[in-house]
Amino acid sequence: MSIQTPLGRVRGLGSAKSGVEHFWQQRVTAVALVPLTLWFVWSVARYAGAPYGDVIVFLANPFNAAAMLLFVIAGLYHMMLGVQVIIEDYVPSEGPKLTLLLVNKFAGFSIGAICAIAVLRIAI
Repeated sequence: MSIQTPLGRVRGLGSAKSGVEHFWQQRVTAVALVPLTLWFVWSVARYAGAPYGDVIVFLANPFNAAAMLLFVIAGLYHMMLGVQVIIEDYVPSEGPKLTLLLVNKFAGFSIGAICAIAVLRIAI
């Protein structure tokens, strides 16, 4: 006995087996972003209006560089997961949906790579 609906059997669509994983990835990144965001807000408040050299020295510290990289990576990944859900839920046509999903991934990875290179150039 199958738990699929008759329409699902005809279309060959069943459980995607990725909904729970997607849900947990979004929750884990949200939890990771709580302390990282607090650190980021503290560092921005502390160095607002500070000379350029002071900010470079701050980001050259390995702990601060790692925290900045984690903040950027977790934030972008969390954003990509959220935008993916919005696209999947609200874009009805398959062509534009696929295009937007690819743009979402490309933009997230591109911005992440640019930010990682910038932080690593300062830190090294």
